[in-house]
Amino acid sequence: MTPDTAAVSVSVADDSEVMASVDDDGNTKRLVIADISCEGAWISMRVEDTTSLPDWR
Repeated sequence: MTPDTAAVSVSVADDSEVMASVDDDGNTKRLVIADISCEGAWISMRVEDTTSLPDWR
């Protein structure tokens, strides 16, 4: 899998606080990545659909 990256300006990056967690509702585990400094700025996907960091590299 090739990473899809985008350049982020330094001023935007300095004002952001991004966190990730795994949410388990009992049926499906989901990886959630969110910019907690911006309302509604998050993405989630099933853990089974993600790639481990060593595999991504």
